[in-house]
Amino acid sequence: MEIEPIEVEGRKITSTFWGKAWCNHLERFSDYENRLPRGRTYVRNGSVCHLAIFRGKVEAMVSGTALYRVDIDIKPLPVNKWKNVRKQCAGQIGSMLELLQGRFSDNVMETVTEQNQGLFPKPSEINLACDCPDWAEMCKHIAAVLYGVGVRLDHQPELLFLLRNVDHEELVTTELDFQSAASGKGKRRRLAGADLSDVFGVDMEEPVKPGRKTSAVRKRTVKKSKNTFTPTAAAVTRLRKRFRMNTSQFAKLVGVKPRTVTNWENGSGKLNLHQRTLDALTEVSELTPEQAEQELTRA
Repeated sequence: MEIEPIEVEGRKITSTFWGKAWCNHLERFSDYENRLPRGRTYVRNGSVCHLAIFRGKVEAMVSGTALYRVDIDIKPLPVNKWKNVRKQCAGQIGSMLELLQGRFSDNVMETVTEQNQGLFPKPSEINLACDCPDWAEMCKHIAAVLYGVGVRLDHQPELLFLLRNVDHEELVTTELDFQSAASGKGKRRRLAGADLSDVFGVDMEEPVKPGRKTSAVRKRTVKKSKNTFTPTAAAVTRLRKRFRMNTSQFAKLVGVKPRTVTNWENGSGKLNLHQRTLDALTEVSELTPEQAEQELTRA
């Protein structure tokens, strides 16, 4: 089992738009607002020692007087709500491109975070379970895991779409097919495959052109490393967190798609990588956090 602990940096549990929006959404419901605070100390002190997000499900292990298993099932986003989100966001390409970075128009922000019609689940769509002896529906272990999901979305906001069982391609199609009002000629605007990968985590194949650099580090001449990075899920996660980067930033640094980094970190055992990707990871692993930030800025 590949352990994926939740690590909170500083006093604030979440720091980005998606992490904050998840926690704020849950705290707005009377069912949760008085119970969630029980988990804040637990998530801050590292008691959520494992948390994994899948399609419609969160699995976690929380350390208390014993090690407890928490399972959270979340219903898929209803079809009518998803259609409404697509309709409200259609035609706002600039905003949608920046969606996962949390930088978009007020209209898009209100659409995706609306309490009853947005992307986040309501209490009636969430089923909670913990094997601890606490009789409460939401024990402190479950509360800690719910906050832990917010922490995870800080670094991997694309997991929200996976959790709600949303088809990324439908949202992408909405953007690709809308008529450009600015042109007045009904021409369709198209997005590059690399942009779609960065925004939606869709792993789209893109051939490497001859002579093209494959990572931010390779934009300058780098002395070949004498050591080789051992590519495991845990090693990639540690490296990304050492640089204090989110998935998209780290992917840009290495020269891969964000979805690829997510797949690496959700893998188990040694990762099977192409030699050029392994070379890029090896070069990146020898950078200091300051150097990595500089390389990302140059990219």
